[in-house]
Amino acid sequence: MTVTRFAPSPTGHLHLGHAHSALVGWHRARAESGRFLLRVEDIDPARCRPEFEAAILEDLGWLGLDWEQPVRRQSDHLADYQGALDRLRGLGVLYPCFCSRKDIAAAVSAPHGPEGPIYPGTCRALPAELARARQERGDPYALRLDVAKTQAMTGPLTFQDQREGAVVARPETLGDVVLARRDAPASYHLCVTVDDHLQGVTLVTRGVDLFHATHIHRLLQAILDLNVPTYLHHLLLTNAAGERLSKRDGAVAIQALRRAGRSAAEVRALAGFSD
Repeated sequence: MTVTRFAPSPTGHLHLGHAHSALVGWHRARAESGRFLLRVEDIDPARCRPEFEAAILEDLGWLGLDWEQPVRRQSDHLADYQGALDRLRGLGVLYPCFCSRKDIAAAVSAPHGPEGPIYPGTCRALPAELARARQERGDPYALRLDVAKTQAMTGPLTFQDQREGAVVARPETLGDVVLARRDAPASYHLCVTVDDHLQGVTLVTRGVDLFHATHIHRLLQAILDLNVPTYLHHLLLTNAAGERLSKRDGAVAIQALRRAGRSAAEVRALAGFSD
């Protein structure tokens, strides 16, 4: 049975790009007599707000989408992510990193990948005693995945994408990603991988902007012995200038379209799904 999901972060209002992604998953589940799940990715307490979550749920219902209950909220399942971190720590593939984003951007040796500067591995070889001392005195740090060491343990990996076919996983293109910070219990990469496994998701539908993240997710699935879904990285909605719609760039919110008198059918059409 096909099980899809839509997983918004309640950091703002839903816009047409979000609606398109939600509709892709919802239609696939309904067309294949499958299940459609909703997950709220509220792991970042500094940016996520309950009023945005309420607005997202209202907009999705207004658009005509329905989903299984209960809705999974990441903030309710921190123990799941901690358990995964404990397993990775036990396997020896996590290490503390004390570099700031500014440090990484300024590093001459930092190569660039598909998502910007790649962490150059400055803290990877830090002596354990020194790392422990810095943690104990309260220095800010993140927990990074030693990608090369993890790859050596898993061997070559692939994943199936319904647009690209069989894809060879190349997690090294993103470098040693952050899986947790002292002030955040887990990162996007870890949470979504664990969540998709626990929720039994069989088809992950999300935008092509997250295609490269899937390479890291495939590595985490292998090292943590998690289920491997099929992926559909759909094309993104763009504006008149050909730029993808995003909250950061002021994409028109569904609520604004509703206030302007647009019907749900009209908004679905604007999101790429004409009735």
